[in-house]
Amino acid sequence: MASTRVNLYDAKTQLSSLVERAAKGEEIVIAKSGRPVARLTGLPTEDQAAQSEPRPLGQNLLGITYIADDFDAPLSDEELRDFGF
Repeated sequence: MASTRVNLYDAKTQLSSLVERAAKGEEIVIAKSGRPVARLTGLPTEDQAAQSEPRPLGQNLLGITYIADDFDAPLSDEELRDFGF
């Protein structure tokens, strides 16, 4: 389906109907001062989600599989200061 552009004020006043349209597959682009700032789309149905390929075991969404040996080691005094502690 095609996308529809709606200004922010109209999106606020018509949110319920826009959400229903997005749930049916329409893409709604929300603009502020004429510039697109957000996209409203529907979530996949349970059937579509079940059909998606599962991630390989041991990988997150970024594909990172390495965790350093000292991952959970206490932070040094300098690192604690950097974090404001």
